[in-house]
Amino acid sequence: MRKVRRELGQHIVVDPQICHGKPTFKGTRIMVRDVLYFVAKRYDWKQISEEYDGRLSQDAIPEAIQLARDALIEKTEKQRAV
Repeated sequence: MRKVRRELGQHIVVDPQICHGKPTFKGTRIMVRDVLYFVAKRYDWKQISEEYDGRLSQDAIPEAIQLARDALIEKTEKQRAV
């Protein structure tokens, strides 16, 4: 079965041809996990965008946080169901 590109939102994509299919921000090789690391380290969104020379829109960061939240909720709900 061939894996295909999937859009997870307006700003985030999973593409097997980019970063081994890890979630990245559209049009970049910036991985969502790296941006979430900066969020956890309390960087403000402007700092995070500047860290990537402005290639990452500040508008994309909340979407990454929301997707991470949704994934955490889904995982914990599956664990409770077992």
